[in-house]
Formats: sequence, structure tokens, C-alpha cells
Amino acid sequence: MMPEDPTRILVDTVQKLQRRGHKRNLQNLLDKTRPADIAILLRHIPEPEEQLRLFRVIEEVDKKAEVLSEMAPTVLPGFLGALSDDALVPLLEEMPGDDTADILEFVSEERKSALLRKMSREEMTEAQDLLQYDPETAGGIMVPDFFALSEELTCDLAIQALRDVHDELEMVFYAYVTNAHGHLVGVLSLREVVTAPPDTPLRDVMETEVTRVRTSDDQETVARLVARYNLLALPVVDDNNCLVGIVTVDDVIDVIREEATEDMFRMAGAGDATFGFDTGSIFASTRSRLPWLFASWIGGVLAGGIIQGYEERLLQVAALAAFIPVIIGMAGNVGTQSLTVVTRGLALGQINTHQIVKVVGRELAVGVFCGFIYGALLGVAGAVLISFQGGDINPMRFGLAVGLALCTGMLIAAAVGAAVPMLLHRLSIDPAVATGPFVTTSVDILGVLVYFNLATVLLGL
Repeated sequence: MMPEDPTRILVDTVQKLQRRGHKRNLQNLLDKTRPADIAILLRHIPEPEEQLRLFRVIEEVDKKAEVLSEMAPTVLPGFLGALSDDALVPLLEEMPGDDTADILEFVSEERKSALLRKMSREEMTEAQDLLQYDPETAGGIMVPDFFALSEELTCDLAIQALRDVHDELEMVFYAYVTNAHGHLVGVLSLREVVTAPPDTPLRDVMETEVTRVRTSDDQETVARLVARYNLLALPVVDDNNCLVGIVTVDDVIDVIREEATEDMFRMAGAGDATFGFDTGSIFASTRSRLPWLFASWIGGVLAGGIIQGYEERLLQVAALAAFIPVIIGMAGNVGTQSLTVVTRGLALGQINTHQIVKVVGRELAVGVFCGFIYGALLGVAGAVLISFQGGDINPMRFGLAVGLALCTGMLIAAAVGAAVPMLLHRLSIDPAVATGPFVTTSVDILGVLVYFNLATVLLGL
């Protein structure tokens, strides 16, 4: 028996309280519910007006702001459209600067300008500074509030400085050290600050080799560095090496999820990850997928033309047609497996394009073993099938033809699935963009050609 889904229970409870008009009980329930869970709850309410009605039950402004920052991108456009500017501005001012900038990306330019004008000067300036960066760069996901200290300070003064500003900062994982010009020169953990002798200058205990990113670096680079070095935060500097912000681990987790989802959508030929299951737009999803499906359609038409060219041979041995689906299908699966392994390895930095011979060779070896096993099984099945039918076709030759065709098709698929993403990556093209449909189409065409040519030779057609 499967355990009950807590989200489903929460949704059912909220709906029941709303139907009965128990506003006080609903308010108590939402007070005890975490903002992230309330954000998920709102995804199960289809109408923005109903979402807003539930949202207004929350009393604390800071909790409302946190719920808003946790909302799914598919929910935000409709919800923000139902929320007035006067109600939205206090929430934007309550959020961390990076979350404010993220929310403003979901409204029109005209409304964005109007909202910024209504915000306090400090919050407006911070949001405008962040909005100048591409949302998918380090500058676009950084938090401009960070804990930085002068290298001249001693450890006891650093601790006092932290006590003075701890209420103003969202998270403090590390103490970053800057010189008189604001340049990042070192970093140390809070543990090192606390355990060092009080009168020790920070420059004597800080780590000078600081892992950092520039504001223009891609968010994937940020995520890779945080994962590689097990960091809780990563400093962001401008072109002059001046510290301008930090990227915290919670934002990196969001980046990893977004990038993984985007890669899966692209490899599957499902288009933009924006058009996921819960967007509610059938036409948008259709428009996103059509171009990718066209490659598979072209491949199918070409494969059909190849099969038609072997029509006379099919009339001689009709059983050949029965094995086309399994040969193409198995080869396509192998190609997809190799493609997925290599593309993910490139994304995680586990392999690079200089290892193309090694990577393709490894996948070829896997293709050979898988092809030999399933080719032998298919050969036996083909020989048994043709022997029951009788006729002039040699069962052994027929079994050899279909088995060898499957083995060869799987070998080709493994090579194509491994080589294509490596080559695209070398050309600075995202391997996830077009490899799925391209590999499937290539394998279909090559698989049919190999199959019928082998059958022609081995069966003497």
C-alpha cells in the first residue's frame, strides 16, 4: 500500500475548509504550513483568482513574500496578473534582491517600470542593478547582500561586525575579505574566525586562493563549481575583481534542477522546458514540439523510401518486414542510451571533447556486446519463424541476416549516439539541443539500409 501524499492531503483539507467557510481554521492551517508547501498548494488551484483568495488569508507580509518567491514559473504569470501593484510592491520590498529581480521578469516592461517607481529608492536601485544581468548568468542569480570585511580587521572585530549586521543578511556562510579598493583578496569560514586568537589580523588566517565567478559566467558554471568544491556559497566579482555579490547553495539547487529539466526536454525533442506538463497551454506545447518532430518525420519518410526501393526483395521474403520494427527499435534504444550517457557526462564535466576516441570506443564496445547478445537471440527467433513457414529460404541464412543486422544497427547507433554530442560540444553547440531527434533519424535510416543490404547478400536476393 502506497503512503498518502502529504500535498494531496493538504490540498483536500484546504478545499474542505474553503467550502465550509472556516476562515479561522484555514488561517491557522496556513500559519503552520511552510511557504514552500503553500507555493506547491497553489499549483493545484487552477484559477488565479482562487489562488489570490487563498493567498490573502496569510497575514504576515514576510511569509507572503516567501510564498511568492517559491511559486512555480508556470503559476507566476497568471497570479501576478491577478495581484494589484499596491499589493505586490510591499512583497517585493520584503524579498531578497535576487528574488525581487526574478519576480519582475514575469511582468511586462511597462508594469515593471511602474512597480520599480513605487518601491523605496534602496530596493529599487538594488533590483535595477540585478535586472541588468542575464537571468541565466552568475549576476542574474546572485544575492547582492554579503558579509565582507577589510583585511586589516582582527578576528574579534570581525565577530563584532557580524553581530552588528546579522539581521540584515539572508545567509552568512563565509566571511569574504576585501582590500581598500573592494577587491576580493581572501575568504575564511566563520569557524576559522571564531577559533583564531582574537587579535589575529584576517589577512593572516584567510585563504587567498578563492574560487570565484564573474557576473557574466553562465549559471551552469556556477553550479559545477559549487558541486565540485562542496561550497555553500560562491563569490561573484565584476571585471575589476570587485566583490558584488554571492550565489548561495539554495539558488544553485534551483539552477541544477532547471538545467537538468531543460536538457531532458531538449534531448527528448519536447522543445522548451517552459512548456512542461503544468503550463496548461496545449497550443504552446504543440508549437514547441513541432519543429523537433519534423526531423523524425523526415527520417521516417526517407526510411519508407528506402524500404520501397527493396519492394521486390520483400515480395520474395515477406518475413523480412516482420523484423524491421525490432531492428530499428532496438538500435534506436541503444543510440538514446549512448546519447544520454555522453550528454550528461559533458554537462557534469566528467568527460571532455579531447576524449572522443575513448568515449566513442567505450560505447562501441558496449554496443558490440549488447548487439551480439540480442542479435543471437533474434537470429534464433528468425530461423525458427522461417522454418515453420517452409519455402526455399534457408533458416540459418535468414537467422544470420536478421541477427547480424540487429548487431550492426546497435553498433552504428552506439557510435552515432556517442559521437554526435561530442562533436556538437566541440563546435560550442549545446549537445542537448538537437541530438535526440538527429540520432533517432540517423539510426532509422542507417538501420534500414544495413538490414536490407545484409539480407540481399546473405539470402542471395
